[in-house]
Amino acid sequence: MKSKGNGKVSAKWIPIFSICFFFIGMVFTNKYWGPLESNNQLITQQRRDQELQIVSEDCSTRKKKAGDGDNDVMTEVYKTHEAIQSLDKSISMLQMELSASRNAQERQKTDGSSATSEAERVPARKKAFMVIGINTAFSSRKRRDSVRETWMPQGEQLRKLEKEKGIVVRFMIGHSATSNSILDRALDSEEAQHQDFLRLEHVEGYHELSAKTKIFFATAIAKWDADFYVKVDDDVHVNLGTFAATLSRHRSKPRVYIGCMKSGPVLSQKNVKYHEPEYWKFGEEGNKYFRHATGQIYAISKDLATYISINQPILHKYANEDVSLGSWFIGLEVEHIDERNMCCGTPPDCEWKAQAGNVCIASFDWSCSGICKSVEKMKFVHDQCGEGEEALWNALL
Repeated sequence: MKSKGNGKVSAKWIPIFSICFFFIGMVFTNKYWGPLESNNQLITQQRRDQELQIVSEDCSTRKKKAGDGDNDVMTEVYKTHEAIQSLDKSISMLQMELSASRNAQERQKTDGSSATSEAERVPARKKAFMVIGINTAFSSRKRRDSVRETWMPQGEQLRKLEKEKGIVVRFMIGHSATSNSILDRALDSEEAQHQDFLRLEHVEGYHELSAKTKIFFATAIAKWDADFYVKVDDDVHVNLGTFAATLSRHRSKPRVYIGCMKSGPVLSQKNVKYHEPEYWKFGEEGNKYFRHATGQIYAISKDLATYISINQPILHKYANEDVSLGSWFIGLEVEHIDERNMCCGTPPDCEWKAQAGNVCIASFDWSCSGICKSVEKMKFVHDQCGEGEEALWNALL
């Protein structure tokens, strides 16, 4: 017989034990593993939130840096462009000065030792911002006085303008065909009184304006080292402060030619004003001139004035002075700047523009190629369209 205490569990208890152990396991799992899993989920969620925040901040930082980078790049591009322009101008001027020096040396070799001793006596050039030559004639004393009484400073103010602003203003004129004539002596007397002339080695004559222009630039650049050289007629009203401020914006550019650009017809008919004897050079009848600044007022940079000075013996002269000047720059790397404020009309045109805050640089009547009856009308134009003295002395150059 087998004993009842053999240690075996009855089969009917196995399902009961299994169910009990299952419930015990469930209780144990909920009590210990539930919180751990919940904590792990919380930690994982926090970690994800932190990662998202870091990524978001990184993107924002990158965008900001990219925006700042774009601004920095544009600033650097602008600075580089200005530096290149300045370097181009410096190279251009060095080339011109080298050519001028070689030209002077060649003249000295040709003329001998007397030229060398004369060159040694030449004074150093005065530094200036712009040199303005007012084209005038022996018969234009009243015109000169009308300019002196309006837009051109006189006496101590004229010298102050040169010293403080670097703006030189002179009436430019040559001499008569007869040596020491009554015309020359009258001009000597006027010069002693006002001291505002630039005397040129040139025989005066209306049909010699192209030659006079070349000699003016050559004379001015030998006397003053300026950024700009200007020619203006004595029957034109000028606002010097506005003019200087406008030119200063082009100071860093090499080879600039500034004025009211036009392209008028080539007049082949004889006995008409502005007749062009060499009309055939401009193609078929009825053609127009190349673009050039109108002759009442224009400005050129130092390197172009130097070019004219060096090459004046071989620069061709056309009948009209403004056409001649424009022709000298064809084939050169020159920037033509069409400045319409340099050719305003007389009142009411320049008056309306001044009231609108757009003060004109120069005013004249196209119908008269200057201010009609300028002796009588110059003061009226100045009163209506003048910029005021403070504009000149406060101009930032």
